[in-house]
Amino acid sequence: MTKAMTTHLDVVSAETSLFSGRVSHLSVTGQEGELGIMPGHTPLLTAIKPGMVTLVKQGGGEEVIYISGGFLEVQPGGVTVLADTAIRGQDLDQAKAEQAERAAKEQLSNPSKDIDYALVTAQLAQAVAQLRAIKLTRR
Repeated sequence: MTKAMTTHLDVVSAETSLFSGRVSHLSVTGQEGELGIMPGHTPLLTAIKPGMVTLVKQGGGEEVIYISGGFLEVQPGGVTVLADTAIRGQDLDQAKAEQAERAAKEQLSNPSKDIDYALVTAQLAQAVAQLRAIKLTRR
């Protein structure tokens, strides 16, 4: 692939930079739905939901990164994913994600009067997104 068919991507969190390099395209879940970003995409700034950034590197290899939410910025010079938390798919803990999913489902199915539905729903969404990232990474 030539440089003209790629764009620069940075995936960063508060803790670290997880990816910096050229990609042919990437996909991420924005607040309004799934986004596919390719070189030459219209400038954009949007919030992103917990889920995955799936990217295809310049050489053709695919990588999956779990993000807990954040922002996506597309500019003519490149794309930035600024995540609250970002973890490479292969570094996620499947047992921990499954336990978080079970705990959230249990709280939602047997609610107490002091349950924070928004928090528990967000925890469930993050656990499900982590499990999807694990599945895609290990296929």
